[in-house]
Amino acid sequence: MNNPAPRARDRISTKPLSGMRDFLPVDVARRAHVIDVIRSVYRAYGFAEIETPTLESLDTLLGKYGDEGDQLLYRVLRRRDALRRVLDQAHAEDRPPTEAELAGEGLRYDLTVPLARVVAQYGDLPRFWKRMQFQPVWRADRPGRGRFREFWQCDADVTGTTSLVAEAEVLGAVSTVLTRLGFTAFELLVNHRELLRASIRSAEIPDELESTALIAVDKFDKIGADGVADELTSRGITAGSAEQLLTLIRDQPETSNAARLDYLDERIKDEAGRRAIADLRQLCAACRHNAANAALRVELRLARGLSYYTGPIFEIAVPDLAGSLGGGGRYDGLVGMFGKREVPAVGFSLGLERILVVMAERDMFPALSVSPDVMLCSMDVDMADVVQVAEALRRGGVRVETYPEPAKLKKQLQYAASPQVGVRFAAILGQDELDAGEVSLKHLGSGEQSRVSIADATQRILAEVGRPL
Repeated sequence: MNNPAPRARDRISTKPLSGMRDFLPVDVARRAHVIDVIRSVYRAYGFAEIETPTLESLDTLLGKYGDEGDQLLYRVLRRRDALRRVLDQAHAEDRPPTEAELAGEGLRYDLTVPLARVVAQYGDLPRFWKRMQFQPVWRADRPGRGRFREFWQCDADVTGTTSLVAEAEVLGAVSTVLTRLGFTAFELLVNHRELLRASIRSAEIPDELESTALIAVDKFDKIGADGVADELTSRGITAGSAEQLLTLIRDQPETSNAARLDYLDERIKDEAGRRAIADLRQLCAACRHNAANAALRVELRLARGLSYYTGPIFEIAVPDLAGSLGGGGRYDGLVGMFGKREVPAVGFSLGLERILVVMAERDMFPALSVSPDVMLCSMDVDMADVVQVAEALRRGGVRVETYPEPAKLKKQLQYAASPQVGVRFAAILGQDELDAGEVSLKHLGSGEQSRVSIADATQRILAEVGRPL
């Protein structure tokens, strides 16, 4: 007896979860292309690649991103006996279990905190260590254009030095990556956390509201000056202080980085702020000699929301694009939060998903083939012989798919030429071809067909697809 078909409301949805995606072959090819470019550039700059676990202890993750970041962490429920003990304890005390009791692990929020844990864990790493990492991260955020709950970051970090040479190297590498990917108009915005703090103090904003002010300034590009002013005053900052801070930001000269820094030098009298201005002057001078020079722009409204930044901060701005392709900065205190030695560090994180979205919208990808070169079609020959011929073509460098089932030749050729398969050639193998050590090679675009040896078929196919022997 046949089972009844499931009712519509009983069917399991095949759509990915909100903010998550499936990647089909073209998507994967594009992702691989971008990562290959990034990896190649970063290797040239001396970065070594690592990977870290998907799950981290919540003790590792919490308290590193600020309150807003902590709220976006994906927490993982305790399992079996551990969960049972938590529930039993809460029941015995006649109360609901707390979130901290229910979850002890979380998904990676970024790649920087796991790096800091790695540096704290392994004492035999080089004193000056350049690391790159390409892995997915997860945030329980509201999905939007180019913003997902699961996404990849491509990070480059230098640990062990406070020298601004590290910042210059990171910015040079990022600029080279963007240029090689085909971006011709982009800016590398730079600021300094201590300069921001000095600007906030100069506006007579109380120390206890500094984080509030930083969060508001970080939204400048999204909500504009009026929106920032409203957010500042709604959180207890006086209208006069809000206006002082916004005036300092709005009145920056547009002429050059030197002019902006001179402007700030005249207005910031705070010692820490003046040291930050000096750091930015040195960084601009160092970047005159690398790929970042033309793109570098000092921008006081850049805040970067993460709380672990301690020095220079960076972000990529692209014309006609809301949001950024990536950002980073110096975080000298993060490794020390794991209870061991202090290790200075600076890094940059490229957002793979946003780069892919922009490149697709602007038709920036090169031709990337995901199809086989040839479909091996057979007529009344043993499948062992089909496998043998396919392997001979593959040894020559040809990408081969075999038609796996007995079928009329017309059906096999129609399948090979279909958009879903998209091969350029069909190699037809019958008993006559097999006895002669040949195939009938058919170009599916022109219809031209001829009997050729396996070696000649290999040469013709590779010449057509543009790959060398």
